[in-house]
Amino acid sequence: MAAGVVAGAAGTTVLNAITYLDMAVRARPASSLPEQAAGAVSERLHVDLGEEEDARNREQGLGPMLGILTGVGVGLAYGLFRHAVRRRVSLPAAVTGVGMAAAVAGSAPMTALGLTDPREWGVSGWMADLVPHLGYGLATVAAFELTRSSRRR
Repeated sequence: MAAGVVAGAAGTTVLNAITYLDMAVRARPASSLPEQAAGAVSERLHVDLGEEEDARNREQGLGPMLGILTGVGVGLAYGLFRHAVRRRVSLPAAVTGVGMAAAVAGSAPMTALGLTDPREWGVSGWMADLVPHLGYGLATVAAFELTRSSRRR
């Protein structure tokens, strides 16, 4: 389990780095969806985040934490999958599967909350989402396999 968590953390770091690089290169702002999701979830759970400014600040902190939790959770799930399926999995299939799992795990809750609709993203929006998630998949799978190979030595 620890290998999956570590792999998910590595993948999350790569996803964030690719996203921030994209923001710098294209001069685009950060997405407000994570903080909107934090606000929507806290409302549904009846959790008071404080007065307006305090609530906004907490949402800005909680939003990225939800992303980190998602990334680590998908890494954990991959680790459990690899533990259960002892056969070798092809690298392209693993990278694509893990990357898409992370994309769905990140976007599905926001879609369910009514904060986004992937059908309206357009090519640029899809690329801004898919490229970092494929980077996540590659880093997560590589980190997991490196952890496993170091245990065999």
